[in-house]
Amino acid sequence: MRAFFNKRKKLAAALLLLITAGGLFAYNESDRYFQIAKNLDIFAAFYRELNTYYVDDLPPEKVMHKGIEAILEETDPFTDFVTEENLDDLKFMATGKYGGVGASINKNGEWTAITDVYEGSPMDKAGVKPGDIIVTMDGKSVKDTPQEEISKLLKGAPGTHLDILFRNPVTNAETAKKIIREEINVKPVSFSGMASKDIGYIRMTQFTENSGAMVRAAFQQLKQNNPAMKGVILDLRGNPGGLLDEAVVVANIFVDKNKLIVSTKGKVKNWDRNYETADLPLDTHIPLAVLTNHSSASASEIVAGAIQDLDRGLVIGQRSYGKGLVQTTRQLPYNTKLKVTTAKYYTPSGRCIQAIDYSHRNEDGSVDYVPDSLKKKFTTQNGRTVKDGGGIEPDTSVAPTYISQVAVSLLRKQYIFDYATSYYYSHPKIAPAASFTLTDEAFADFERYLDNKDYSYKTRSEDALENFKNTAKKEKYYDAVSKELEQLEQKMKHDKKQDLLKNKTEIRQLLEEEITNRYYSQQGRIARALTWDRDVNAAISMLRDPVKYKQLLSADRK
Repeated sequence: MRAFFNKRKKLAAALLLLITAGGLFAYNESDRYFQIAKNLDIFAAFYRELNTYYVDDLPPEKVMHKGIEAILEETDPFTDFVTEENLDDLKFMATGKYGGVGASINKNGEWTAITDVYEGSPMDKAGVKPGDIIVTMDGKSVKDTPQEEISKLLKGAPGTHLDILFRNPVTNAETAKKIIREEINVKPVSFSGMASKDIGYIRMTQFTENSGAMVRAAFQQLKQNNPAMKGVILDLRGNPGGLLDEAVVVANIFVDKNKLIVSTKGKVKNWDRNYETADLPLDTHIPLAVLTNHSSASASEIVAGAIQDLDRGLVIGQRSYGKGLVQTTRQLPYNTKLKVTTAKYYTPSGRCIQAIDYSHRNEDGSVDYVPDSLKKKFTTQNGRTVKDGGGIEPDTSVAPTYISQVAVSLLRKQYIFDYATSYYYSHPKIAPAASFTLTDEAFADFERYLDNKDYSYKTRSEDALENFKNTAKKEKYYDAVSKELEQLEQKMKHDKKQDLLKNKTEIRQLLEEEITNRYYSQQGRIARALTWDRDVNAAISMLRDPVKYKQLLSADRK
């Protein structure tokens, strides 16, 4: 809902939102409300004349939505108009619940296949497996049907049914199943276990209703089952946030009662509020590491920022997203809603970590990140220096992991997924997820599986050379350097087979994750990936070193 318009169209379209039946009231010309009322009156006349005399019919709903879109272009991307048909998406963001069948899908060529099945879901109860291909839904073929359309068909009110014909990806046998939709509750704690023999691990994927209580229960279980646990990792990587109240509950697990976690300040001063911990914590002393990356946003940053400002634990990984804005939903007519940014939030030290300044736009309408020169310094409880305006900077930075181009191609072409499916049907069982390894024989079998399959790709170096050639042609230098460029191009040509072997470790890991997912669902995938996770291993190392841990939390750290 974020189409861009030129300035003239944007001005006209924006006015389309502002229909009013009321007349003008007497306001001072300098009064902002007079300007609003004046332009509402102008718009009413404008739309009336346009609708009456324009040569073609203008569909009111379409025109109005364009007006709304244009107005929203002047706000931040988190302020949005929610139509009646999209209310379920808004509800899902708050509750983690939706009506459906409990499976993920992906389109590959003509057909759409099941990629993940949630434990205990209708699909799981019906015996549907990852890799199964959807042939028909309620008797209608879904060949060449867009993935988005199939996704909509799978969702629906709990208790309604869906007749689906599945095709086995290995045997091609077709099986009809009646799937009864249920309320699916996506668990905010996707994994809880031991990352090593002495370090606990909790992965939290979203801040929805009661998610704080679920994290609390997971931590209690870890302590109960592992009394010798020396530290715990709270993984908020990729967590886009959610409910602010739940962030306070999560922080309260490790932070004492009556401690300020976050405050909000906005235009409506009556809504300004301080959020403090309300309950007794579970553990205020166990060494704690919070993992973040650039996709950790909003409520995730509230937790990470509070833990950092209160010197309760270490933030490890990469800088967080930098979303310091709070949204509230407002009811609109005809069962629609406005999700509007009403405030900024501030961590206990007083910093707002909003990274992009939407309130000051450039002449072309673009927005910029807060420059380093304007970032202010704050201090944590122990006197450590932290800054605002750019997300949460980790106490210990870990370089992000990038996968190779050949791996990207194998994933994109679904070859890793398809091989895992065939592996599953030819191996009745495997070792526990955390210890499963793919043998060299199996990897050689994967190489044979790729024979005659197209997974071509361009390396970054090849892309750079291609860009240079195009620039040289435009600037009339190409003829002078063409021979040298051709020689360089020949030297840079990659051998797919060699690239496969050069990145064998990485590709083997991706295969192991996908295969364990077949036998142990998402829990298995995560358990296997923890073994080589660089952020997790950095956190384990830090939590096992009490001297280094305390030093990093000290104001005189070096």
